[in-house]
Amino acid sequence: MTAHETSTDYANPHRPGPVRLVNRLLGALPAAGPLSRALDAEALMAEARRKTGLDDFGDMSFVEPLSVLLDSITREARLHATGHLITRSRIVSTLATRLRLEELYAKNPNVERGRLVRPIVIVGLPRTGTTFLHRLLANDSGRVRALMSWEALMPVSRPRANGASRAIAAQRSESALKYLAPDFFAVHPIDANGPEEEILLLDLAFRSTVPEATMNVPTYASWLEGVDQSPAYRGMARALKALQWRRAPIGDNWRWVLKTPHHLEWLDELPKVLEDPLIVWTHRAPTEVVGSFCSMIAHGRGVFSDHVDPLDIGRSWLRKGKRMVDRAMEARTRLGDANVLDVKYKDLIRDPLSVVKAIEERAGLGWNRDVEARIRGAMTTEKKDRHGVHRYSLEAFGLSDAIVNEAFGAYRAAAGV
Repeated sequence: MTAHETSTDYANPHRPGPVRLVNRLLGALPAAGPLSRALDAEALMAEARRKTGLDDFGDMSFVEPLSVLLDSITREARLHATGHLITRSRIVSTLATRLRLEELYAKNPNVERGRLVRPIVIVGLPRTGTTFLHRLLANDSGRVRALMSWEALMPVSRPRANGASRAIAAQRSESALKYLAPDFFAVHPIDANGPEEEILLLDLAFRSTVPEATMNVPTYASWLEGVDQSPAYRGMARALKALQWRRAPIGDNWRWVLKTPHHLEWLDELPKVLEDPLIVWTHRAPTEVVGSFCSMIAHGRGVFSDHVDPLDIGRSWLRKGKRMVDRAMEARTRLGDANVLDVKYKDLIRDPLSVVKAIEERAGLGWNRDVEARIRGAMTTEKKDRHGVHRYSLEAFGLSDAIVNEAFGAYRAAAGV
């Protein structure tokens, strides 16, 4: 049987027939229809308060980025009707999580006393093996604790909700995405019961790259690059403390394993909220990754809009990728080599067991036969192309090997890729 291949017709995103019909019907409704509810910060905050019965959002520094984001979405994103409704629901859900997190802290003072000691933090450009490495490490259960997808989507339970019900909600979200964009799983596999990026926790402060990865919001993206990221990282740490208070591994000798390319821009923020983090930086030739992550962006934006411009994505994310590695190289000189472990993609693919062993020993966890057996088992399930073959090219995004190599020249020399 021939494996499914992802579409490269980025300007015409996949759209199930029923969704096309809904978009057409909702778009034709009068001004008083369901799309008339403006993406307004105060209105969305009021809705979250009604939904939860709570009032305290905690640090109110999120209001400005939320307002900038909503204005950018309204003026620039060109969402279709379903995309508008999903985006509105997601923002209200994020605001509700902020309210529930503040309630948890108010009722349980011990949460604040939790420590985030010597976490393993995987960073690297998208498509450099970060997801594969993250999932391998997460299989060392009991000693390594990964953020689960259902926790990232709902880090604080609704009243009377337990872990099972949160997992069911995450599975429904996974199924919905698979229906809306089946190709996306071949690009970036998502598992409701598997590890997920903590970028969703950073998004609680509305200061993350999630919006620009899923929508065309250049005003917000530009604004984000120039503002203080401390509120986002403090919020991430608060959510992680709440999660480990609820579900910490047995024993004292364990580590969080975290992962998101977002951190490359903001490595200096990690030691401010994490105790002695071990930063694992994955490296791969930029010509092998830029086309891939541009394709990922295009497929992601196609979920929410009928207007996806591959050439604009190529220009924007070439600049973004260069900014990420340039800032990370600058920060690395301040952090020191003792706190950073480099992993080349080719080494990870050739001998993943040795890479995981080196990371765990560097983190102070040691190594034994039981751990080795768990990681070997994970290597049999984390297979490439299990959801289909990801097809992409630099040329589809107006780029070439020469353009990419020139942009990433300093990084290529420093990383040896």
